[in-house]
Amino acid sequence: MTCRPTGAWRAALISAAALAAIPATTGAADREQQRSQFRQALEAVARQPGDAWKRHAIDLADYPLLPYVELAVLERGKAPPARADVEAFLARWPDTLVARGVREKALRRLAEAGDWANLRRLWQDSASRDLRCAWQRARIDAGEKPGYASDLADLWMQPRATPALCEPLFVWARTNGVLGDAEVWARIEAAAAAANPETVAAIGRHLDAAGKAAADRIAAAVRDPAGVLAQAGNWPDTARTRDAISFGLMRLARRDSATAETRWAALGAKFQWDPAQKQRILNAIAVYRSTAYSADALARLKALPAAAADDSSREWHVRVALATGDWNETLAALDAMSETQKADERWRYLRARMLDKLGRKTEAGALFAEVAREANFHGFLAADWIGADYAICPNVYAADREAEKRILDQPDLARAFEWHELGRLDDARREWDFAMAKLEPAERRLAADVAYRRHWYDRAVFLLSAAEETRRYYEQRFPIGMKAHVTREARSAGIDPAWAYAIIRAESAWMSDARSHADAYGLMQLLPGVAKQVAQRAKLAYAKPSDLFNPDYNVQLGTRFLAQMAGQYSGSPWLASAAYNAGGAPVKRWLDARGQLEPDFFIETIPYKETREYVARVLAFSVIYDWRLNDTVIPLAARLPKIGQAYQPPKGDAQRKKVACPAGVADAPAAPPPAHATGG
Repeated sequence: MTCRPTGAWRAALISAAALAAIPATTGAADREQQRSQFRQALEAVARQPGDAWKRHAIDLADYPLLPYVELAVLERGKAPPARADVEAFLARWPDTLVARGVREKALRRLAEAGDWANLRRLWQDSASRDLRCAWQRARIDAGEKPGYASDLADLWMQPRATPALCEPLFVWARTNGVLGDAEVWARIEAAAAAANPETVAAIGRHLDAAGKAAADRIAAAVRDPAGVLAQAGNWPDTARTRDAISFGLMRLARRDSATAETRWAALGAKFQWDPAQKQRILNAIAVYRSTAYSADALARLKALPAAAADDSSREWHVRVALATGDWNETLAALDAMSETQKADERWRYLRARMLDKLGRKTEAGALFAEVAREANFHGFLAADWIGADYAICPNVYAADREAEKRILDQPDLARAFEWHELGRLDDARREWDFAMAKLEPAERRLAADVAYRRHWYDRAVFLLSAAEETRRYYEQRFPIGMKAHVTREARSAGIDPAWAYAIIRAESAWMSDARSHADAYGLMQLLPGVAKQVAQRAKLAYAKPSDLFNPDYNVQLGTRFLAQMAGQYSGSPWLASAAYNAGGAPVKRWLDARGQLEPDFFIETIPYKETREYVARVLAFSVIYDWRLNDTVIPLAARLPKIGQAYQPPKGDAQRKKVACPAGVADAPAAPPPAHATGG
């Protein structure tokens, strides 16, 4: 590790340690004052020389974020901190997020310098792949020999690129017989299946010249399948050549299923395919012909050998048959699904619909009744078919101030909540995640409830939605945040507030600073260009994309955009939801092709998995938010007008349904508060 003189800095840290050891007194500054001093201390560390920061930190002895002031002191300046200073910091703040960050930076510097002895001395287990590679290299330096299955397999078998610190480890493993040709080819195949040609080519460098050439051919076929496969008829018939063609055809089928079909017709008889190669080609062409609803899709799916079928092909068999209105074929496709698929509420609901279409009313009614006991999109639809109440069985947390105080006193969570109060949401989430790893399940549930009651809604949403046993905490999972504002803006825009809430919940899960890979911002995930147009149309100010992180402003624009989208589809909220997610152009194509379908069938035949699931999720969330807001609900069927049918948001006299927990539905009791909160 690079060292620097420690004198003044060392004294600063020791002084900070002594400061932190001073007990808080009854005259200590209140929390707001501490927040102001914390900001001033950080500013002083960054901009003022020496120990000027100390005068701002005098009242921060019991402030949760004090370690971040010391971190700033440790890391100021251009040179990395000395090892002794790092170790002093780690001793001051053991088992904290800040210490983990300092340790991992130091470990990377040691690894880059090849200082394996000090890396072993400083080592703590890490989730970072590059550091875990560095640890294995340190073991090798100490005379140990890592094994493939026990030490290297998880590091090696990744379809993404190899970190720089890992490459020397893998070279050693190849040289010393720990990593064989079989393992190299297994990773190449995994990377090719994941459509990652750069990794395929990089891993190929671990092979001899012939192997590298074969890997490069696979990489080229994945990268440019149309161009490369046009030349494949002249390739020699080898196992690796056939691999390249099969992976290329899989990739091409996703992009252009018709061209893939043409290439397969030209190449299929020229090579001696092994079963796995042929099956993945036939499966890919059949599935992607189906996603395009090609005229031959159903025939291809029905002709697919049993060994080549998988859950994806079986699902698309159902959708293609459904799109043609062939109820017998749809039912047969449902019957051919795996047992796991058959248990899913989506396919049980569709089976009931097919039975009803075929006049098997008694069987259909029994299956509708079974599905209607579930609180989800298909469960609500099933309840509408048989006129049943919606089955929502909420769990309720009993208030326990002592338990809440223990959670708030847990140091990592205290830092998380304090960052949240300061509006530093990324820092807050990092501390939260660090804390969650230390807590027992009951403590995590209580922490989620505390976060909800402190208006940090997204933590409760994510944590309590992750497991079946916590999904009935509806209050926490479906918060009615900003109620007056959301309700007012939705009604002003002419849309149902429950739908606006459902979009917020589906788009951002209440993360006000959410930013998507598509560059959408804020609670309702608005694209800057869209937001600017909506603002201009509504005569509202718009300055810059980051303004969309303001929740009030985001909702103001988002509700108006939803209303505009609905207006393009005769007011239909479900079609507008589809367009909100996928865009208007794809929705137009789907309507042109399958606009005669009933709404629930149309939703199931949406080609984009994300949009298909998004529409179902938004509609289910609309029901739940309607219940949260009004106790009774507008039937989901009423939110699904037929395509082309005019729709108006529900008014005060609209027919509504009751919500009840059906007899016999097992309901886990509310989790009792934990007896203690883990320290840290």
